[in-house]
Amino acid sequence: MRQKPSIEIFTYWEQLRGNADAPQRNLIQPSAVRHILPQLFILERMPDAAPRFRLAGTAICSLMGREIRGESFTALWAGSQASDPVGIATGVMEHVVPALINATGYSIGGRHMAFEMVLMPLRSSAECCDRLLGCLTPAAQMAWLSNDRLEFLALDRSRLLHERPARAVEPPLYPDPVDLAAPRDKAAGIGELMRRLLNSKPAARDQGPVASSRDRFSRPF
Repeated sequence: MRQKPSIEIFTYWEQLRGNADAPQRNLIQPSAVRHILPQLFILERMPDAAPRFRLAGTAICSLMGREIRGESFTALWAGSQASDPVGIATGVMEHVVPALINATGYSIGGRHMAFEMVLMPLRSSAECCDRLLGCLTPAAQMAWLSNDRLEFLALDRSRLLHERPARAVEPPLYPDPVDLAAPRDKAAGIGELMRRLLNSKPAARDQGPVASSRDRFSRPF
């Protein structure tokens, strides 16, 4: 794991889980990771189908050139390769073990870039691990990433992250009041939706138009 957003969100996830295998999803406070919300996403397990995006940050949607909330996790990957990343994401939730993925992203214009993705399980209850917190970060910030959308990611390698021991650290009970009082912007809007989605029951299928980036994180997870 080399990218700063990956390290920060994984460290936060470890702090929240303490001695458990995974934290309860309602413990996550978006204000604590507000500066990296655009790189974060939530996958939810679907019966008899690939996990789907419950939520995707603005940076990820910008990379793909569209809103991907509600789409299958397969939407990120080359068609012939999609089964392997889907199997990894499903395994993270089934076995409650985080994983690291290294991939190469290929753009419509023929460019390519290395990406790092960390996947961390979240529990809805003591008996149910049905969601996953993820972070997708490019290895470098290149100018073309903002105007040449990615066509797909290709899996390079992956590994489980079970060698680091859990640490018993008390998570914050409430969001930082300074963040809550801050002016509403895209990150704040994302955090609000993230908080609510993390505390909602799994939805069957979201209907209707996709929310704007500002409203994306103003409804429950």
